[in-house]
Amino acid sequence: MKHASTITRHLVGLLLALACGAALALPRHLPVPGGIAVLELAGAAAPQVHFDGRPQPVVRENGRWFALIGIPLDSVPGPQQATVDDGGRQRTQAFTVRARHYPTQRLTIPDARMVTPPPELAERIVAEQQRLDALKRHFSPSPAPATDFALPAAGRLSARFGLRRVLNGEARAPHSGLDLAVAGGQPVRAPAAGTVLAVEDFYFAGRTVVIDHGQGLLTLYAHLSQVAVAPGQAVARGAALGASGASGRATGPHLHWVVVVGGSAVDPELFLRRP
Repeated sequence: MKHASTITRHLVGLLLALACGAALALPRHLPVPGGIAVLELAGAAAPQVHFDGRPQPVVRENGRWFALIGIPLDSVPGPQQATVDDGGRQRTQAFTVRARHYPTQRLTIPDARMVTPPPELAERIVAEQQRLDALKRHFSPSPAPATDFALPAAGRLSARFGLRRVLNGEARAPHSGLDLAVAGGQPVRAPAAGTVLAVEDFYFAGRTVVIDHGQGLLTLYAHLSQVAVAPGQAVARGAALGASGASGRATGPHLHWVVVVGGSAVDPELFLRRP
């Protein structure tokens, strides 16, 4: 019996370790514009890391520290460096941003006001863009966030991150998120634990929820038909955030999912496990 009890304890410990490892699985290292540079950091204590003047998430896995560097989509390929503050001692850590080609997507939006808004809406749109920019820069010095994400909705991956958008024949900003093809009214769920940072109703993004996962790791859900959470609310992995829809600028019901790392929108697929 004693031997069986020992085996049981070992099995429980192994299962817990595997569970913790799964929860802290690192995103995929892909140092390209719109990607993530996963940099291993020396030292026993948690350092602070900045890139392009912005703080970046630092996580620990298997006893080692890693910085997750969000690379802006408009970055120029070439050598870059992050600043590491390790107990008051500053150093730099170099990495190289590789080139990446993103294809072009051409869409027709029936409502021309959603492509070229009328002048009377200019002030609103500028204010909303400033609000979005401020949300993306949000950084909470919380414990290391979970980085093993689940898809927030059950649907096919449609418009991928980084697509060069041409709307009604006019070039527009690249696609800053990942679209999931889901019918209107389908559940949208948190891919990992976090706190609701904001609930907004934007002209282009429609009904929007922003989740703070900690240390500059944020997720955003746009074009919702319904919202089921409020700012400041803690949410667990899998918690209902609302329902998919077509609010704002959308050609039809779908979920537009954005992942922000250290102030920059990055490819959400880097946080998903490969099949």
